[in-house]
Amino acid sequence: MEKLTFYALSAPEKLDRIGAYLSERLIRDVSRHRYGYVCIAMEALDQLLMACHCQSINLFVESFLKMVAKLLESEKPNLQILGTNSFVKFANIEEDTPSYHRSYDFFVSRFSEMCHSSHDDLDIRTKIRMSGIKGLQGVVRKTVNDELQANIWDPQHMDKIVPSLLFNLQHVEETESRSPSPLQATEKEKESPTELAERCLRELLGRAAYGNIKNAIKPVLIHLDNHSLWEPKIFATCCFRIIMYSIQPQHSHLVIQQLLGHLDANSKSAATVRAGIVEVLSEAAVIAASGSVGPTVLEVFNTLLRQLRLSIDYALTGSYDCAAGVSTKIIKEHEERMFQEAVIKTIGSFASTLPTYQQSEVMVFIMNKVPLPSSQQSIEAGKAGENRNRLTQIMLLKSLLQVSVGFQCSNMLTALPSAFLDRLLSAALMEDAEIRLFVLEILISFIDRHGNRQKFSTISTISDISVLKLKVDKCSRQDTVFMKKHGQQLYRHIYLICKEESNVQAHYEALYSMLMLISIELANEEVVVDLIRLVLAVQEIAQINEDNLTAYNRCALFALGAAYLNLISQLTTVPTFCQHIHEVIQMRQKEAPYLLPEDVFVERPRLSKSLDRLGPEVFFWQSKISEVLGGSGYNSDRLSTPYIPQLTDEDRLSKRKSIGETISLQVEVESRNSPEREQRAPAEEITYETLKKAIVDSVAVEEQERERRRQVVEKFQKAPFEEIAAHCGARATLLQSKLNQIFEITIRPPPSPSGTITAAYGQPQNHSIPVYEMKFPDLCVY
Repeated sequence: MEKLTFYALSAPEKLDRIGAYLSERLIRDVSRHRYGYVCIAMEALDQLLMACHCQSINLFVESFLKMVAKLLESEKPNLQILGTNSFVKFANIEEDTPSYHRSYDFFVSRFSEMCHSSHDDLDIRTKIRMSGIKGLQGVVRKTVNDELQANIWDPQHMDKIVPSLLFNLQHVEETESRSPSPLQATEKEKESPTELAERCLRELLGRAAYGNIKNAIKPVLIHLDNHSLWEPKIFATCCFRIIMYSIQPQHSHLVIQQLLGHLDANSKSAATVRAGIVEVLSEAAVIAASGSVGPTVLEVFNTLLRQLRLSIDYALTGSYDCAAGVSTKIIKEHEERMFQEAVIKTIGSFASTLPTYQQSEVMVFIMNKVPLPSSQQSIEAGKAGENRNRLTQIMLLKSLLQVSVGFQCSNMLTALPSAFLDRLLSAALMEDAEIRLFVLEILISFIDRHGNRQKFSTISTISDISVLKLKVDKCSRQDTVFMKKHGQQLYRHIYLICKEESNVQAHYEALYSMLMLISIELANEEVVVDLIRLVLAVQEIAQINEDNLTAYNRCALFALGAAYLNLISQLTTVPTFCQHIHEVIQMRQKEAPYLLPEDVFVERPRLSKSLDRLGPEVFFWQSKISEVLGGSGYNSDRLSTPYIPQLTDEDRLSKRKSIGETISLQVEVESRNSPEREQRAPAEEITYETLKKAIVDSVAVEEQERERRRQVVEKFQKAPFEEIAAHCGARATLLQSKLNQIFEITIRPPPSPSGTITAAYGQPQNHSIPVYEMKFPDLCVY
């Protein structure tokens, strides 16, 4: 061998003839079953190949590859393994000159076939499979970096290589279950086809360039489809974990796009299959982090929301083809529900990887998809349409909640743009209790920026607030601006939600959390005053009970007010205020424990039906609170003014609003413009005192105006129909008489400038007057 090597190195032009001779001998020996000579010939070829790196090695390689192919074609496992080992040694050699005509198609096919070996003997089967994987690894190494070689990334090659590796990854359970002892298991682990396949797959994906990712991922998706591996999802998740950690980070979004496209392609597959794809997406998004979404942010969320909507349709119609209404597959509602939950979780996973400004965009995008009576979204009629609308609203709000949970923003103005907040709050006026609860939870997750939410999860009247260990920061300027802009809107919706009869304990807990979080996160003195007025107005709802609330609702509102005022009194640190609140709570503990959260918000609430016969000592009084807080520098005038929610056009966004309320708004506008109001007041001399008085009284005037508007609305809500009809009829008669006067003036011809005079009998008598003598009004003269 030494002499032969020396001869080949000293006369490299003879190398191809040496290779041809050895090849001829080996082929003859294989056919005659002289396996000893076969091994000697291969050993000689291997050593010559390792020793010679001259330019004429290409011709020698042709002979070498022909011999390896001959061994791989053999049915003997040992010869197949021998041929593979030689090929792997050859693959590790870096050639000086490229080969333009060499083809590896046969080797890819043969090694892939070996990876799927089903030999009866387990040990031989394992060895053949491992040889196949090593062979594929050798082909990849030999070709992947050389553009002049055969392109290994072509679909024809990838469709063989990738499934072969996945097939061996998939059978990890079999090999593990057969390993006899831990010691032997560790030895075998080094040689297991599974680990080798994983290493080879990682190497393959790590070398994939931008343009090759699609060809590498597509066979994975097809393999998972063909072998129904999405449903348990364990293997699919494992595969994509390997993929996401192996590829270059800047290519992550391409994998996500492939998965999203595959989800769309499988939109009519079983819910379990779609759920598997979505959960794999969720895992992949977390691994890829910021690189998962790529340049088309909203397209990712649009695809997921479209799938959510399709799933709702499938669950309602029971068919994958909504138009035909006939389906061979049976749709199970609980499976569709699992899929919907998986989509919502995935939306949250994707959103958590985005920067804050993009998260805000995504939330606006989702909110615009929610069908609301006020919006441009199509609201479907009929019972089926209502169900679809309701489910769509709930699922999209759940998605929004999932995004908002991971949303952290110091500036509330940018976190909650006006258009977004308007749409979100209009959903709070829906009749559906579940939708209202979602809206409250979303608002809470926005407002809670210091993780105080869990500390208010149970409503109670604790005597020492320090045990809660609240994280409180000073209210920033942006938060003050936000509350000035949107504060009244928030208070109004809290007030209206409190009046709902369908509220349960979860709603009151959310309302309590929201009131407390506004007090901690967004409150200055003015906001605290408004919140106290709001809570006292809520107490009045329960006390007067104009809305015919149940005993539980009324007790819950009383308890909610007590719990909030107990905490806010300790936050304000005004001793007299704390004392008043504490006295009322003590009185309730003695006289009416059913007005406190400890008795109401339990599994079996203790209620009382005699709520209308309560004494004044168990109520919080606005006059007393304004007196004690006014002495500590708070605005006592504002505190003493009862809270009345502002009526806006937003009321008409809700389904429940009657036509009477809409008319009342129109009549209110008419009453402002009525002739009685047009009597002008005498001119008043403007002095410093009058200006000062106007500024001081502006709040009171505003409250009086609100009260007047409330009375108008109440009149139209509660007055008998005959009275409303008579009132409207009188106004209509007055309007008609005015119109008649206008018509008469319009229709009757004006006196002509030529001096036409109508005689007593209606016959016109014309006395012609020259134009220069006519008297024209000053405005008509140029």
